[in-house]
Amino acid sequence: MIDAAREGRPYSVSALAVHGVMEGVDDAQHISRLNDFDLITPDGQPVRWAMNWLHGTALTDRVYGPNLTLHVCRAAAAADLPVYFYGSTQEVLDHLAARLPTLTPGIRIAGMQPSRFTTSTPDELDAIAQDIKASGAMITMVGLGCPRQEVFAHENAHRLSMPLLAVGAAFDFHAGLATEPPEWVQRAGLQWLQRLVANPRRLWRRYLILNPRYVVRVVGQKIGRYTPTTGVSPEHIGHS
Repeated sequence: MIDAAREGRPYSVSALAVHGVMEGVDDAQHISRLNDFDLITPDGQPVRWAMNWLHGTALTDRVYGPNLTLHVCRAAAAADLPVYFYGSTQEVLDHLAARLPTLTPGIRIAGMQPSRFTTSTPDELDAIAQDIKASGAMITMVGLGCPRQEVFAHENAHRLSMPLLAVGAAFDFHAGLATEPPEWVQRAGLQWLQRLVANPRRLWRRYLILNPRYVVRVVGQKIGRYTPTTGVSPEHIGHS
């Protein structure tokens, strides 16, 4: 990402947990977006476990989105590369702006813009891209929630000619407005359970339906019942 930022070239990145993977399984257009990303990391432990089991990757830990965000911000600070933050609410961004310099000393915040919480037209996306470019940013963090942030990163990496990282709830965590679970919960792959207990009405379908389906797909791929699909070609994907 730092190399791409220095060279002014598009580079789309996302950290996906089970929910993000299953969004691709259920949407042919979205799986094409994901397969068109330059880099996707295993945000959730179950994704890491599946990669190790299916492909022998021998990963010893996941690449957690909030941690990846801090690593990139610190690398950007060391390279003197301005970073833009797009997404979430103005309240979250205000807290993030105040707290981030203590987490990543030397960070240059080029600008911040909250989510519009609506589907953007191509003209609106062009306007957002112009705002980001005018800020002098060389890297953009996108915190819109899955799958909207992946849609935004995919559609705007080339508009902006810079790296875009879809970071999920990282804005809330680093703003100090959300609490991360204990390390043992994260390593055991039970972060989803904590979120479900905290917000069952909103998240029950995501975890109680998608998680078992994910397990079935992984086992099916292992025994040859399912094979990965690339979905439709990226040129047929519309703006969102």
